[in-house]
Amino acid sequence: MGDTPIAPQGLARILVIEDDPDIRDVILLHLEKGPFVVTMSEDGPRGLSLARTHPFTLVILDLGLPGLDGLEICRQLSALTPRPLTLILTARSTEIDRVRGLEGGADDYVVKPFSMPELVARVRALLRRPPLAVEQSGGQAGHIVVAGSLVIDRWERCARLGSQRVELTTKEFDLLLWFGRHPHRVFSRAELLDAVWGTGYEGYEHTVNSHLNRLRGKLERDSSHPSMLVTVRGGGYKLVPPPP
Repeated sequence: MGDTPIAPQGLARILVIEDDPDIRDVILLHLEKGPFVVTMSEDGPRGLSLARTHPFTLVILDLGLPGLDGLEICRQLSALTPRPLTLILTARSTEIDRVRGLEGGADDYVVKPFSMPELVARVRALLRRPPLAVEQSGGQAGHIVVAGSLVIDRWERCARLGSQRVELTTKEFDLLLWFGRHPHRVFSRAELLDAVWGTGYEGYEHTVNSHLNRLRGKLERDSSHPSMLVTVRGGGYKLVPPPP
């Protein structure tokens, strides 16, 4: 179960961290039909160790894990470079618990009990998403995105505004990176959720608002009158690159 098989070329490698043996077996059965290359772990510490030492494309993890809480694993995974996609399994049905998971770095979530077709569909949707910051911008190195005087560095997972370094949380960084790759393009809250969080449920659109407000507080001269992360009436939000 702890072995990490070599992935044939083109197949995604998926790590499943789940303590329930019945759920593990069913997930393994369906994902291997994917076809995906799947590694299983029954506890948090071992799962985190595997994620740190092997290049997994996607990590599926339960929030209620023995040894190490799933939210803490999620936060630690978000600091890895490159960062694996993360899908959380949770029996916690309240909105605040799901939001905590997304804000902790998860890309999507599935609430228990769930159907296997739903889980496989979520996995496929995540794997279809274009990797953040893979595209080059303005002839720069692939890990750098430049938008005016704003420079976003995927390797360091930080931004620089002119000569000032700006420290960002995981989702603040991912959100800013998405804007940086698409300057001047207007995105609705639902589109930003799909692109950055991996879920388009309207119930979580306020998550976009809270992250935008925090980004504005770190980047704008006057966050109450933003000139960079601009609200477009009736449309959504866009990045206006600050002048060099």
